[in-house]
Amino acid sequence: MNLRQIEVFHAVMSTGSVSDAARLLHVSAPAISRVLSHTESRLGFPLFERIKGRLHATSEARHIFQEVDQIHRRVKRVADLTHELAGRRHRSISVSSSPSIGQMLVPLALARFHGSQPDVQVHFRCLNHAALQERMLTGEVDVGISILPMNHPNLQSFPVAKGRLLCLCPPGHRLARHKEIGMEDLSGEALITYPRGTPFGSRIERLYAERDEALKISMEVGSPQNACALVHAGAGIALVDEFSLLAWPMGDFMAIAVRDAPPVIADLVHLRTESLSPAARSFTEALRQVCTASRLALPESEREAACCEQSY
Repeated sequence: MNLRQIEVFHAVMSTGSVSDAARLLHVSAPAISRVLSHTESRLGFPLFERIKGRLHATSEARHIFQEVDQIHRRVKRVADLTHELAGRRHRSISVSSSPSIGQMLVPLALARFHGSQPDVQVHFRCLNHAALQERMLTGEVDVGISILPMNHPNLQSFPVAKGRLLCLCPPGHRLARHKEIGMEDLSGEALITYPRGTPFGSRIERLYAERDEALKISMEVGSPQNACALVHAGAGIALVDEFSLLAWPMGDFMAIAVRDAPPVIADLVHLRTESLSPAARSFTEALRQVCTASRLALPESEREAACCEQSY
C-alpha cells in the first residue's frame, strides 16, 4: 500500500462510508472507490464487504488499520510541522506524561511556561507507560515526564522530582490513626491495585514478594488516579504515588507514608539523538520551579548521582 492508498483506506475506516471519506479528502466518491478497488486488487484480498448498501471492514482490514493509524498520525505530524516551518509565525512543543504527574504537576508547569512564552503552541497529553514510550520513539512527543523508568537505548532520562509511596485509606479505617506504616501493617488487607505486568502493578507486587506475602486484591484499576477516586468513594485502600495526591486536595481519605518503600522518581525523557529545543528547555525549567514549590524536587545531590553527573 502506498501513501495515497493508506490515506484513502484510513479515511474510509474512520468515516465508515465512501461518500464521507470523499468529503473528508475533498475528492469524488468514484475516485475513492477506484483507489479501494485497485488496493484490494494489489493486496489479493478484500478490505470491505457491502452488506445492505453499507461498507463493513473485513478482519484483515481491522488488523491493517492498527498499523495504518500509527502511520497516519506520523504523516499528520509531518504535515503540521511543514505548515509551521512554512509560516514561521508559531513555535510549538509537544509534552506527554504519566497520568499521575500529569493531573496537576505538569499542568502547573505548562501554565508557568505559557505565561513566559505565550507565542509557543503547546500540545499536552497524559499517556500510559507503553504509549508514552512509543510516541517518544516516533518523535511525536518532544518531552515526556514519566514516573516509571524508560529503559530504551534511544531515550535519555533525567530525574526531576521524587515522591513517596503512600497508603490511602478512608478516615474510619484502622490504619487512619498511623502517621507511617510498614508493609507488615498491610498484612491481610485487600488492596485496590493495578494489573499484573504493568509497571506500577509490578512495583506493588515486588513490595509483597520481598516479604514473601501474597497480594490480596479487592479491585483492579488502570491508574493511581482511579485508585484515589475509589478510596475517596469509600471502596477500600490503595497504594499510590505522592504525585497523584496533588489532584485531590479535598480527597476524603487519609494519606500515610509507607516506611522503607522505594521513592517514586519522575524522569524527564527525550530522544537521545536530539538535544532539547529552547522551548523544551524553558518548559523543563518551569517544571523544576513547580516541583520545588510543591516540595517534590529531587535534591541536587540525588539528581547528580542519578544522572551520573549529566546535566540539562
